[in-house]
Amino acid sequence: MAGSNGKQKSARDMILSLGLIVAAAFVIYFFIPHDDGEPDLKRVDYTVELATARRAASYPVSAPVGLPETWKATSVRFDGADSDAWHLGFRAPDGQYVQVEQSASDKRDKFVDDASQGATATEVTDEIDGAKWTRWTGGRYDALVLTGADGSTTVVAGTASFDRLAEMARALKTA
Repeated sequence: MAGSNGKQKSARDMILSLGLIVAAAFVIYFFIPHDDGEPDLKRVDYTVELATARRAASYPVSAPVGLPETWKATSVRFDGADSDAWHLGFRAPDGQYVQVEQSASDKRDKFVDDASQGATATEVTDEIDGAKWTRWTGGRYDALVLTGADGSTTVVAGTASFDRLAEMARALKTA
C-alpha cells in the first residue's frame, strides 16, 4: 500500500504543476501587451536614385510631385542594365500599395504583365493631364498603363483603387 500513496502524491503534484503553468500562461497572454497592428514601414528617401535614373535612363523618368505626407515612399530602385527599369513603391493614405514602374523595354507586354502581376488590358481609358491611360484588371494588382511616344511604358499599379492610382498618375512629373 505504501507504493500507491506515492503514485497519488506524484499525480497530484503533476496536476498542481500543470495548473501553475496554465495560470502563468494566462497572466502572460492577457497582461503583457502585444502589438497586433500593421508593422511601421520605414519611409525611404528616393531623391538620389531619382537623380541617377534621370541622368542614366533613355526616357524621361517620372516621380510624384506634391503628394501629401500621408503617402509614404517604401521602396525604390533603378536598374540601368535591364531596360532602364525604374521602380518606386508607396503606401497610400488608406494603407494600400501603389507603385510606379517605368521601362523602355522592347518587351512591353511582359513588362506590363510583371508590373501589374498578371492583369489584362481593358477597353476603359482614363484621361489624366491630357494623356490616355489604359486600365488593366484581373491580376493581383489593378493598373493604369501609359505608352510613351519615346518608347517607354509607365505603369501605376497596386492594391489601391483606380481613384488612388489616378491620384498617383496625376502627381507624376518628369522634371
